[in-house]
Amino acid sequence: MTKFRPLHDRVVVRRLESEQKTAGGIIIPDTAKEKPMEGEVVAVGPGARNEQGQVVALDVKAGDRILFGKWSGTEVKIDGEELLIMKESDILGIISA
Repeated sequence: MTKFRPLHDRVVVRRLESEQKTAGGIIIPDTAKEKPMEGEVVAVGPGARNEQGQVVALDVKAGDRILFGKWSGTEVKIDGEELLIMKESDILGIISA
C-alpha cells in the first residue's frame, strides 16, 4: 500500500468477501449481495486526544479481523484497491482467531 497513514482515531479497513452461496447451495448474484460487514484492519492512526491533551492509542491494530456497522466508513481507492476509512468507534468488535 502507498505510504498512507490515517490520522487520529481513524482506521483503514479491507472488506473480507462474504460467502457466494446460501446454505442450500443457491449462488447469490453480485447485484443481490450485501456488502460484507467484516474486514481486516490495514492501518491505524496514532489515536485520539483525551480532555487532558494526551494521545490515547487505539484498541485495534493492523491485521485484526473486525466487524463494523453496515453503513460505516468512507469508501476510497488507494493503489487501485477499494478500502474503507472509518473511526474506531464505528468498529463493533474484534473477531478472535
